[in-house]
Amino acid sequence: MTVIMLTAAMAPGYDFGAAAISDLGVIAETALVFNISLIAVGLFNLLGGFYFYRTHGKRWLFAIFALASIGAIGAGVFPLDTGGLHSLFALLAFVFFNVQALGTATRLSGVMRYISVLAGGVGLVFVVLMAVGDAGNTAAFGPIGHGGTERMIVYPVMLWLVAFGGYLLGSPGRPVATAHRGE
Repeated sequence: MTVIMLTAAMAPGYDFGAAAISDLGVIAETALVFNISLIAVGLFNLLGGFYFYRTHGKRWLFAIFALASIGAIGAGVFPLDTGGLHSLFALLAFVFFNVQALGTATRLSGVMRYISVLAGGVGLVFVVLMAVGDAGNTAAFGPIGHGGTERMIVYPVMLWLVAFGGYLLGSPGRPVATAHRGE
């Protein structure tokens, strides 16, 4: 998220409300930093998902982490100007990072569970609005535009990732409910 804000500030004439986040991956001044950051996010998410899997043992949840990671890595490897592959990977990331927050909520308790549901739910609502807007009904973007709608898909779940990481680091003996391996 910090790299998105940093590169958006560096990109000449970049419009937060109208421009896609992925435009930052094709602007000469920001492309390298932005695309490397997507790949790094994907790799770190996969690593985090693996370590989280070791504590909860839910294969289905690790698969969601993996799909979100593949989406981020693919969106970084295939920038916006490469066409359909970028769109496919970006959609995979948009959907599965938010599903990851919702799925992780099933393994949490207390306030972190509610934060997980809120972040994932908000992101998925905006995925639907993005789909409606991109299908031709641009009124679905409302006053925040296409760029703002994308940010409402990405920012809540990225903030959730930071909160979730802090939660896991701050409570080593209590991060998840008891789990049965292999479910």
